[in-house]
Amino acid sequence: MGKHGAGRLRWDDARVFLAIARTGSLSGAAASLGTGLATVSRQIERLEAALGLTLFSRHQNGYRLTDDGAALFERAETLEEAAEAFTEGSAAQAGIAGRVRLATAETLANHIIIPALPKLTNQYPDLTLEVVTDVPAVNLHRRDADLAVRLVKPERGNVTIRRLGTLGFGLYASRDYAEHRQDDARLEADRFITWCETYGHLPSARWVERALRGRAPALATTTLSAQLVAAISGVGLAVLPHFLGRQGDLVCLQGDLGIDQEIWLAVHSDLAQSRRVRVVADFLASMLREAKQELETPYFG
Repeated sequence: MGKHGAGRLRWDDARVFLAIARTGSLSGAAASLGTGLATVSRQIERLEAALGLTLFSRHQNGYRLTDDGAALFERAETLEEAAEAFTEGSAAQAGIAGRVRLATAETLANHIIIPALPKLTNQYPDLTLEVVTDVPAVNLHRRDADLAVRLVKPERGNVTIRRLGTLGFGLYASRDYAEHRQDDARLEADRFITWCETYGHLPSARWVERALRGRAPALATTTLSAQLVAAISGVGLAVLPHFLGRQGDLVCLQGDLGIDQEIWLAVHSDLAQSRRVRVVADFLASMLREAKQELETPYFG
């Protein structure tokens, strides 16, 4: 990270640093922190001067982390987690109540988010989380939802964004299929499971189309859950998120397909200071950090 002042990061500085890194701009950071633009600018300049590092490269379209900034990011998140742990004991008594509406993909909801919910609901018994998985129909700007976990970075609109991690994809097969298939790196003799034509724009669908080289797939579906069941049943090969391959006890034949996707949290800027929305946003960020290995690492069985 550099030789200057690595131990002098304070929580006040870390909050500003994280807000700029997650929103990509001073104005976005100011909105998420509920403070003035000039204050944010002064704090980050003071932090860079104190550390003797340039943490962000300034561009016309926003702020991007430098290598030194990226190295500091994990330390800042550790400080954030400590601050959250310090306050969470009294949070339930502090009036965290009401409904928060989250829009996300059905697969993330069913296999990652919902199984982790007892940690949230036990801590905040008066909080109601509404999970909406019909993502294409949800518009955060129209306030159809309060926040969203998405695999495409929102590029416009009145939202505050935060990168939560990476969703890795691999080529998976059942153990029986893997044992009996020909060892053909070109995949010419393999059967494939893919998306129906309506979803042909998805990176995984395009990858399978290239692998098929004009051949027809064995099965096309409209959901990942159906593709998972088909792969477990031995119908053929499927491009699946690593965490689904692990949960299905499948075998990964190729672990890096070049189609991994970043996971983004988007919060309507008007709600960035809502305590119940922030509680859910922080829960999602912490939970996905804990699931990092499951999300990003291929499962070879």
